[in-house]
Amino acid sequence: MQDEFAEYSIIFKAMSDETRLKILAMLTKGVTCACHILEEFHFTQPTLSYHMKQLTDSGLVVANKKGKWVYYSINKERMKLLHEHISKLIETNIELL
Repeated sequence: MQDEFAEYSIIFKAMSDETRLKILAMLTKGVTCACHILEEFHFTQPTLSYHMKQLTDSGLVVANKKGKWVYYSINKERMKLLHEHISKLIETNIELL
């Protein structure tokens, strides 16, 4: 159980940043090249790398390097598990009311 909490803590920390939430929203439209994310957010490549590391380390995002660029996509299975976890928390709290 403690490992589960540690795992979700990493996910929620990754999602606690407005920029990373915007990147996740962008990735819901499909596989996206890092170059397009850079264009959209107008920040440096090291800043993008920092944000993407948080998202990939949490398991929310998958990175695939093709040539010079990295392409990012949502990890749908991880998102599904997160949804199930949050649903359980909500259901438990509703039952307590």
